[in-house]
Amino acid sequence: MTDVEQFLKSNQIEYVLHEHPAVYTCEEAEKYCADIPGLACKNLLLRDPKGERYFLAILPAKKRLDLKKLGDIVGIKKITFATHEALQEKLGLETGAVSPFGLINDKNNEVELYIDEELYNADIVSFHPNVNTASLELSRDMFHKFLEKINHKVNVITL
Repeated sequence: MTDVEQFLKSNQIEYVLHEHPAVYTCEEAEKYCADIPGLACKNLLLRDPKGERYFLAILPAKKRLDLKKLGDIVGIKKITFATHEALQEKLGLETGAVSPFGLINDKNNEVELYIDEELYNADIVSFHPNVNTASLELSRDMFHKFLEKINHKVNVITL
């Protein structure tokens, strides 16, 4: 059992586990995870130019992230993708395994969370449990319960 599954069970958050081959991109996820119920998502760790602020943006896989619009929302002119090293340092994750579940590793609340409204309101969502060889399916209520338990401010926005 992964740390994520232990966290979910200890907080009475119900989920369905789906195992699959390793996926690193949304295209690979479409190929191997098409039968998993719910809205397919992408999760991006971003940062300001100086690396002082970090953002986890979560949005539907088919939606394109407008970095300028997100920058306007967070009050930063330019947002870039975080490095592999920052991903490991801030969320304890490898490339291809980014998900909101990584926030359980962000004990100092250094990563700001921004969730697209469409995804936040979806009936079912699924995310990697911090490894890219499985996905956990959650109902809207269980996803919202998870968000309450991680002690991060949840910013629901329209991306």
